[in-house]
Amino acid sequence: MDATWMVRLDAPGDGPRLAVKDCIDVEGLPTTVGCRAIAEQARPAARDAVVVAAARLRARIIGKTTLTELCWSASGVNPWTGTPVNPADPRRLPGGSSSGSAVAVAAGEADVALGTDTGGSVRIPAACCGITGLKTTWGRVPVDGVYPLAPSLDTVGPLGADVAAVELGMGLLEPGFAASAGAPGRVGRIRPDAEIDAATDAAVDAALAAAGLQVTDLAGLDVRAVNGAGNVLIDVEAYQANAHLIPLLDRLTPQIRHNMAEGAAITAEQIQAAQHVQRKARDWFAATLDRHPCVALPTLTGAPPLLGQRGMSLTRLTMPANLTGLPALVLPVPGGPAGPPASLQLIGPAGSEAQLLALGRLIEAAVR
Repeated sequence: MDATWMVRLDAPGDGPRLAVKDCIDVEGLPTTVGCRAIAEQARPAARDAVVVAAARLRARIIGKTTLTELCWSASGVNPWTGTPVNPADPRRLPGGSSSGSAVAVAAGEADVALGTDTGGSVRIPAACCGITGLKTTWGRVPVDGVYPLAPSLDTVGPLGADVAAVELGMGLLEPGFAASAGAPGRVGRIRPDAEIDAATDAAVDAALAAAGLQVTDLAGLDVRAVNGAGNVLIDVEAYQANAHLIPLLDRLTPQIRHNMAEGAAITAEQIQAAQHVQRKARDWFAATLDRHPCVALPTLTGAPPLLGQRGMSLTRLTMPANLTGLPALVLPVPGGPAGPPASLQLIGPAGSEAQLLALGRLIEAAVR
């Protein structure tokens, strides 16, 4: 089994090559969700997921990509399928859960890929592999035919080598979609209350300056609390979504068994506390985005971790967009501490994907 691909398809023609994460149904192929227990029982999908049916009108579907088991980890590691090799730096994690989709794009094997993003699962592998990715507004892109992780947070979005490829990907999902003609000239710059690698922070600031943007520093967003709340809500919903696997726990990896146990143990009080943090985060973004067209921050707190390295919270800076349902674009920018380039994240109001891509295009042109 190729660690990047669950299955490759012969798809002759002239359309863009599209890779599909294997939690999204493609007619005639089983959806395994990177899980041996599901794969052993999976039957070929009777129909395409809504997003695949839309994309098939213009794109060539060249295969289904690997992922972390059940989409329930941001590392990209999967002991059953194997872990895709990060083309930007083979020593480092590819990021997940849309690991195979990011690697297929970064390796030049796909022009566009579809991934899902519940806590950062499009943006984290895009950042780790040095490519571009878009987390869409919650509810904008249909998730019919997509295996759920946490339905109140799940989204589908495109990954591509650059902003133009991600714009193409959005056009596959929404015919007629195009980035805005003009980009805003100012952004709010979130200074998270978390330890950020100095070179990563500097790379983000340099990219914003190179694009000639007016930058206003912002405080008051507790990203640690937001990340913790997001993980609680994901774990409780993911446990419910995967309760059908309880009789098959011995067929799941130790990480997923651990996740299931954590999800089962979450109390009503923990859920209420997480929802309180969620409301506060939504209020903070609503007030902030009334004053600024969008906000910017790093995607990761530092360089992508080395394989086997522990300690970095991969979702700390991505979770805010998930907990609030907002769209977020990530793109590589020069600099960073080691390995792949740093990754800049832009978060905008609900439905502002076209504006985010226009701003991303401006920044990309300025730093190339």
